Amino acid sequence: MPDPIAPPLTLSDWPAPARALSLCPRTESLITRLLNWLTPAQKVGQIIQADIASVTPEDIATYHLGAVLNGGNSAPNGKQTARLSDWLDLADAFWTASMRADGPRIPVLWGTDAVHGHNNLLGATIFPHNINLGATRDPSLVERIGAATAREVRATGMDWTFAPSVAVARDLRWGRTYESYAEDPALVAELGAALVRGLQGNPLCNGFLGPDRIIATAKHFIGDGGTLDGRDQGDTPATERQLRDIHAPGYQASLAAGVQTVMASFSSWQGRKMHGHKALLTDLLKTHWQFDGVVVGDWDGHGQLPDASTTDCPDALMAGLDMYMAPGSWKGLHASLLGHLQSGRITLHRLDDAVRRVLRLKFRAGLFDAPKPSSRISGSPLRLLGSQDHADLAAEAVRKSAVLLKNSDRLLPLNPAGTILVSGSGADDLGMACGGWTLSWQGERLDSRDYPYAETVLTGIHRIVRTAGGKVLHRPDGRFRRRPDVAIHVFGERPYAEFRGDLSTLDDRSGYRRDAEILQRLRSAGIPTLAIFLSGRPLWINPELNAATAFVAAFLPGTRAGALADLIFAPGGTATHDFTGRLPFAWPEFADQYGPETGPGRLNPLFPFGYGLSLGDGGSLRTLHEDSVVTQPDHGTMFAHGMTAGSWQVRAGARGTPYRWAGKAQGPVPDGLTLRAADLGQQENAIEMVWSGSGDTDLVFTHAALDLTREANAGFCLAMTLARGWGRHDAPNIALVCGSGRQELGNVFDLPIVERSRSARIVEIPLKDLVKNGMDLSGVEGVALWSDKPARLVLSHLGFAMGRG
Repeated sequence: MPDPIAPPLTLSDWPAPARALSLCPRTESLITRLLNWLTPAQKVGQIIQADIASVTPEDIATYHLGAVLNGGNSAPNGKQTARLSDWLDLADAFWTASMRADGPRIPVLWGTDAVHGHNNLLGATIFPHNINLGATRDPSLVERIGAATAREVRATGMDWTFAPSVAVARDLRWGRTYESYAEDPALVAELGAALVRGLQGNPLCNGFLGPDRIIATAKHFIGDGGTLDGRDQGDTPATERQLRDIHAPGYQASLAAGVQTVMASFSSWQGRKMHGHKALLTDLLKTHWQFDGVVVGDWDGHGQLPDASTTDCPDALMAGLDMYMAPGSWKGLHASLLGHLQSGRITLHRLDDAVRRVLRLKFRAGLFDAPKPSSRISGSPLRLLGSQDHADLAAEAVRKSAVLLKNSDRLLPLNPAGTILVSGSGADDLGMACGGWTLSWQGERLDSRDYPYAETVLTGIHRIVRTAGGKVLHRPDGRFRRRPDVAIHVFGERPYAEFRGDLSTLDDRSGYRRDAEILQRLRSAGIPTLAIFLSGRPLWINPELNAATAFVAAFLPGTRAGALADLIFAPGGTATHDFTGRLPFAWPEFADQYGPETGPGRLNPLFPFGYGLSLGDGGSLRTLHEDSVVTQPDHGTMFAHGMTAGSWQVRAGARGTPYRWAGKAQGPVPDGLTLRAADLGQQENAIEMVWSGSGDTDLVFTHAALDLTREANAGFCLAMTLARGWGRHDAPNIALVCGSGRQELGNVFDLPIVERSRSARIVEIPLKDLVKNGMDLSGVEGVALWSDKPARLVLSHLGFAMGRG
């Protein structure tokens, strides 16, 4: 499909930010000498960034690559739990290779997604996500967090972070909402600039990009928070005025603060992909705004341009991209760019400009004069990573970002000397507290023991209550024998990142109201109850708001989630801290109230932007309606809680009519196959399939074709939770159904087991293994189960999820 013609910009209407830095004549002269010395192949190498999972130190030396990165799931030797020394050893190896005497000695850059602390590193301080920082309204705090993050990144030998995100999320269904500080462009601009100063230092003072600082990145240029229906990597239909007034202020403020790199967005503006948008990348950003740093691409984003691929895309460079992020495609891209230079498709002038910008960045960061990464660190790296000082700073951010939405009967602050019941799936789950982009891309299955100063909400409650002489009863299901004085129920979203978090409505728990049921049961028993909600955005949770006596929106507080306990208790009858957090996004009363620009109920949110109670405020709330709307959850889940998820359907038999499963068959089932609701840990949360052996009958979980190539690259698996026993029956066979064919996966009994319990087993099939076997995952249509002999299977969960193994 041809790329739409870019609409012309009225640049005179775009205010230009103050220029933070001037060009250094001596540096520019040195760069000119280097450019005259470099060969075309070496120049091309400098504008490519490869992922550490796909590149070796020898590759760095051979191809003269300008940069490396560790993606969300990349780590030394492929081990996400690699030690600090492993990271430093690899950083030294890359640097040494780039400085070999048999070639141009140009130090390699290492970039990482340190978006809420050094979040890919075991033991690092995980600060609250941007949405929390937006609730603090505290630029000084944000700047201090940036400085702490820079110190921890430096401790692992890296130079560069892909932060801050200065997106202005306009639709709460967007899976990256928690990466946005607020719905207000002015607040986003203020806090984004503060993080840039914290990471890089003040460009007007000594110490800018000094030994304790790292390079910052303003992302994702431009308008990624305004895509239609909140679809990640989608199209932003904003007018030029809206793009300028809503989505540009964060970049203007970041440029004024001296940000040295800007990342192009996966998204489009009015149909034209940003990686190829010359009017915005070159005419606006570089010419009108005089940005003299580096425009870097996002993970193979250049491959989404028309008539392009990840290994062949000259148009992105000509549009203004200075460095391709080509994680695994770098070698083919290097060859094609060199060929396009020889053919004239790429001009030497544009290539030299891109290389000049990359070299200028390295000079400004002091890399040409710096020793190997492990020798640049002031102090012990182990003392810097996850230090007590940084943990205390994270706890401060937690306390300042929690928003009190309801406090009926002035329940808060609580007396810690009593008996406290703690319930809910989020109470002792560090992954739910940290959210996506924590250790791995999707942020699942974190262990508090891996973080020296970590506190879950539960451990924080224990800390306060035990000191006061009280007692904590931890009962996730909320049931009790000894009557508590008060209950604290902690619940929320499971971790997700990027498009994996996109929603169709703001009721992402449609059909799953267990938390509301627990809260309602506690209310019926006369137990005053505080609900703490962990989430990456405001959501429709009216039933839970109605049932709770008090309600706190904690968003994603990170590894010091236990600091919430400092807010909710009053040891000795006096509160130590008050609630000062204020909503960075309006809170919906309706499940289709998506944001300030979409949804029929947008004009009357339940809680407006900036809302938040203090302990002295009256905190009652009227009874809210509890009528949701049909939702289509993340397409990764096919079957859960006893029903098909979202628009997934069940088809029994090769020509059967697809139907929704909700505890019973809602359509014809062929002879030889019996389907019924079953129990596996909970009542009727599973489906039992029994094949009689009278025919080869399929049961297919089906969906419109899905592209799962990115999930395969990111470590996703086909995951199933099954009952352990088959009785006298065999297990069925399983296959992945794609538009390109059907991939037989074998017998369910033989699938690799990653977790067992008394009643269930969890099995996983890595999607990357299917790709290695030649499977095309760009059009996955479903999963088929079948048998031509007596077979039985009880299934409680089926979906595509991050692997546990």
